[in-house]
Amino acid sequence: MPALCLARAGRLRCPWPQHSVLTWHTVLAYRTRQEARVRRVLLLNVTYEPLTTVGLHRAVCLVLGEKAEVVHDDSEGALLRSSSMVIVTPSVIRLRRYVRIPHRSRVPLTRGALMRRDNYLCAYCGRKAETIDHVTPRSRGGAHAWENCVASCMRCNHSKADRLIEELGWTMNRVPVAPRGAHWRLIGAAHDGDPQWAAYLPESTAA
Repeated sequence: MPALCLARAGRLRCPWPQHSVLTWHTVLAYRTRQEARVRRVLLLNVTYEPLTTVGLHRAVCLVLGEKAEVVHDDSEGALLRSSSMVIVTPSVIRLRRYVRIPHRSRVPLTRGALMRRDNYLCAYCGRKAETIDHVTPRSRGGAHAWENCVASCMRCNHSKADRLIEELGWTMNRVPVAPRGAHWRLIGAAHDGDPQWAAYLPESTAA
């Protein structure tokens, strides 16, 4: 099993908790800071069941805090560097303790959950989504529900305003529905993650 490599004065040493989360956010560099912010890491339960994806910074903190261990390093061998150490970028990490997933008959609607469902793409034009739009505007009786909310870019959101898509002659590239199943947080992950994730993802998450 790959280990998180920390090179510091020729010795392995975990900097937790001497370095704060803010410090790590400031000093770690993955090619560019922007790439570090968007890079995702697959998080597994102790049973190797996939739970969700987390940001690279969060993943590093979990490993350094001994809350998780690295299962797979980045397939391209990417490194994180600070002024005092080098860290092999993790791609898949596993919690050291079991986390029970509560059963929910309906997934709560949040901005993050909706963006994950729509794979961060605008439902109208397919560009990168930046906000949430109500298909039937609230001013016209539209509900704030999974079936009436989609990810949208700012341009489409402003152009649509309080009109219906039928009035604009627009179409949507998907029908908005409420996500279902224990692995809904991983929908689309097979397409935007490391190929090493495939061994852990259910086929339903490739939708």
